[in-house]
Amino acid sequence: MSALLQVTGLRVHYGAIEAVKGVDFSLDEGKITTLLGANGAGKSTTLLALSGLLRACAGTILFDGVDLRGEPAHRIVARGLVQVAEGREILTTLTVRENLMLGAYRRNPRHESDADLEMLLQLFPRLRERLDGPAGNLSGGEQQMLAIGRALMGRPRLLLLDEPSMGLAPLLVREIFHTLRQLNGRGLTIFLVEQNVRQALKIADRAYVMENGKIVLSGPSAELFDNPKVIEAYLGA
Repeated sequence: MSALLQVTGLRVHYGAIEAVKGVDFSLDEGKITTLLGANGAGKSTTLLALSGLLRACAGTILFDGVDLRGEPAHRIVARGLVQVAEGREILTTLTVRENLMLGAYRRNPRHESDADLEMLLQLFPRLRERLDGPAGNLSGGEQQMLAIGRALMGRPRLLLLDEPSMGLAPLLVREIFHTLRQLNGRGLTIFLVEQNVRQALKIADRAYVMENGKIVLSGPSAELFDNPKVIEAYLGA
């Protein structure tokens, strides 16, 4: 299995505070990998560094053999690495359609974008009913669907997701995770940061556990599901 993304010695600072402390990990192409850990462990910071929204101060980020460190975020997106941010970050005053089409702004020709839009509306039928209404009128779950859909409009090779289940009711959480399984089944590589450890381990092929800016555990998700440290810290006795 080839690694689509290989990260070595990644370090990220906020001023004098080192938030990510020399981590190494890899993401296999066509697989779901999850990064777990408590609040403040450095998970979101890691994603922001991968997508170019934070500058790494050391290390390499090899995406399909190209080092992304130092590249601006828009070029990283053009290479096929797209992030769905924590909090969704949709544009509430624009329509659902306009939000989705923004995800394809670097793409041509138009007929391909139209075909992708139709595919997304089949994946997220709730959005079809609200396509020409303001995105701000959507429920939290629908906004998360919109944020994922907007990212998919860019035809990513690697999708980064930061806490997609945050603030959602259990039924919607299951729906979102089912959709991620579907997308992965179509060949999309996914890197998932998630507080819902049980759900994340159920859908992921491999998992990493982060504490205080360092990777402290890694392995196949099934093994971590049975790891006493993971059970004690995240899954309950």
